[in-house]
Amino acid sequence: MIDATPDDDRLPLLKPEALGDEQREVYEAITGGPRRDRPSPLRYMDDEGRLLGPFNAMLYSPAVGRPLQELGAALRFRTAFTKREREIAILVVAAHRRSDFEWYAHERIGRRAGLTDEELAALRTGTAPMLGDARERVLYEASRQMMADGDLSDPVYTEAVATLGRAAVVELVSLVGYYTAIALQLRVFRIAVPDGEAAPDWE
Repeated sequence: MIDATPDDDRLPLLKPEALGDEQREVYEAITGGPRRDRPSPLRYMDDEGRLLGPFNAMLYSPAVGRPLQELGAALRFRTAFTKREREIAILVVAAHRRSDFEWYAHERIGRRAGLTDEELAALRTGTAPMLGDARERVLYEASRQMMADGDLSDPVYTEAVATLGRAAVVELVSLVGYYTAIALQLRVFRIAVPDGEAAPDWE
């Protein structure tokens, strides 16, 4: 758990009216892209229009923030994965990295995608959830192994290719890598869960 208060913010939230031209382009790509059109249980901006979570950090370095947000949007909205599959992989990363904000955000998205309390509890504690779908089981094991070992064994890789297809394996490796990078940013910049929300109880 990150011990953070508003005074600890390493990257103060940037107000829309204070953004430069390149920052404004990133801001508009985030607020005007598919995130705007897809209903979400989370807010990604506050009442003043300031971006929350990992998105504020993207504004500080537009040269990095622009392609980073584009990759994130592609991985969330344009891969071959179902919503459940995608959230299983992201939550494996969040639990392994003990990322409070990443778990807070994607537990809610995962619940909306159909993940049950039992499945979420298993993912949070690092135990294999009881998944009835073969694709989900393979995706979970591949995600778990990448986080634990930084690699895929030959048997898991072969099964992943046979079950998911090579293109989806490329997407999965990219997704796990992207959310690992986001988890690191969230930790380094001390981005805690919003006020009034409980941090996950890591075991």
